[in-house]
Amino acid sequence: MHEQEVIQILKNDLNFRDESINKLRVFSKTLIEANQKHNFISKNTEINIWHRHILDSAQLVKHIDFNRVSLSDLGSGGGFPGIVIAIFTDNRDFHVKLYEKSPVKRKFLEETIVSLDLKAEVLSNVYNDEIDSETIVCRAFKKLSEVIQVSREIVKKPHELIVLKGKNAQEELNKAFKSQKYPYRLKKSITSENSKIIIIKFN
Repeated sequence: MHEQEVIQILKNDLNFRDESINKLRVFSKTLIEANQKHNFISKNTEINIWHRHILDSAQLVKHIDFNRVSLSDLGSGGGFPGIVIAIFTDNRDFHVKLYEKSPVKRKFLEETIVSLDLKAEVLSNVYNDEIDSETIVCRAFKKLSEVIQVSREIVKKPHELIVLKGKNAQEELNKAFKSQKYPYRLKKSITSENSKIIIIKFN
C-alpha cells in the first residue's frame, strides 16, 4: 500500500487532521534518514513505512480514550506506536510517555518531540519506575506473558493494555492466561489479515 493510499485511510477512517498528516510526513522522512546510521526499523521495511509502521500504529487510535490523562508506550523504539499516537491527538491535556532503554533511540525520540511540538516525554527502562498511565500500548516489545507481568506489577492503577500482535495472538493469550485470566477483546488489524489487536482490562 502506497503513501497516498495510507493517507486516505488515516484521514477518512481514523480522523487524522491535515496538520497531523504533515507531521507524519516529517516524522517518516526524519526516521528514514536516521535509519541510515541506526537500526530503528528494518531496512527492508523503509519502502513500506507508511503501511507497515505508520498505519499499523495509527489504527490504535480507534481503541484509545483520549479523555484520559496519559498513555505509556512500552519499548517505543523509533516511535511506534507512541509518536504516531502523540501526533494524532489535539488534546494538549493528554500526555504520551515513551519508554525506551536505548540511549540512541531516546535521543531520536526527544528530538522528534521537540521538532514536531508534541505533548510527550521520553523515559528509560520500564522497570526503573512505576507506570501511572490509564492506557498502556506496545508493539514488538516482549512476549505477551512478559508484557502482562509488567502490567500487573509495575502499572499502579486500573488500566487498559493494548498490544499489537501477529497470527499467534490467541495462542499467546492462552499461554499467558494459564495461571490467571483477565477480561480481554481481540480486534482485527487493518494492516494484515493475520494480525490482531489485543485489549486487556486490568482493574
